[in-house]
Amino acid sequence: MKLDLVWIIYRSDSEIARRESINCASRIKSIGGKVITLVNNKESKSFSELFKKINDLPDLAIVLGGDGTVLSAARHLAIHQIPILSFNVGGHLGFLTHDKTHLKNPRLWQRILEDQFAIERRMMLQAELNIKSTNSKKNVQHFLALNDFYFRSYRDEISPTCTIQLEIDGEEVDIYRGDGLILSSPTGSTAYAMATGGPILHPGIEAIIVSGICSMSLSSRPIVVPAGSRLIIRPLGEKSRRIKLWQDGLSSALIAPGDECLIQQSLHKASMVVLHQNPSYYRTLTCKLNWAASVVKQPK
Repeated sequence: MKLDLVWIIYRSDSEIARRESINCASRIKSIGGKVITLVNNKESKSFSELFKKINDLPDLAIVLGGDGTVLSAARHLAIHQIPILSFNVGGHLGFLTHDKTHLKNPRLWQRILEDQFAIERRMMLQAELNIKSTNSKKNVQHFLALNDFYFRSYRDEISPTCTIQLEIDGEEVDIYRGDGLILSSPTGSTAYAMATGGPILHPGIEAIIVSGICSMSLSSRPIVVPAGSRLIIRPLGEKSRRIKLWQDGLSSALIAPGDECLIQQSLHKASMVVLHQNPSYYRTLTCKLNWAASVVKQPK
């Protein structure tokens, strides 16, 4: 891989990530690469501003932060097929990131130049929100997510419950009554969907997980549907019973009864650079979720 132009994106509220971004920039410049550094914030306005200013796309985007920083970057970079190399600097669990100790490897950038890595193509979801309840000029809005979309009541001080109708491929499947509904990609299966009791999917499996949040019905269970499915979400009830659409944990739009939101597989995929010679998703699960801890720590 060429490193003629590299973007370094770091978490805005992390001093450690800021310092590491300076170190990375220095290393890349020392081998002849040009670097543009970008601070990632929750609103991600800086991405939009950057794309307006530049003419050339980077060969690689280095992301320094946690999973949230990676998700934010992926939503903007996947459209342009920009590969992402991420490190857990100032983050938490880091399902999507490499350990920051890799940054101390003196041969790291030479490995990249010599193509000693793999690229995982992660399935993403897209949402098309059709506003029918008002005379809004923006009748149709589009969103992209690597982890998930979820729908929850927007007025928790009154009641967190909402009523949501789910249609799959033209067929009404269920009406969810509870705190909300999650539609997750395989990558997002270890995030909010897992917390609601949903299954964990290997990222090599392309499918969509549908999982209710604190459902009021004991018969409501998570389901997994083919990636090519078209899922339509409709809020039910009085006009005041609006729900909020969340995109990878980012508040995105309000939806009222009469509106509908189409969720389906995106045409874009996130390109994730993997440094491990023999990458193992199961090793990641064991490490991050502390599975079989006694076995892992047992001396050979």
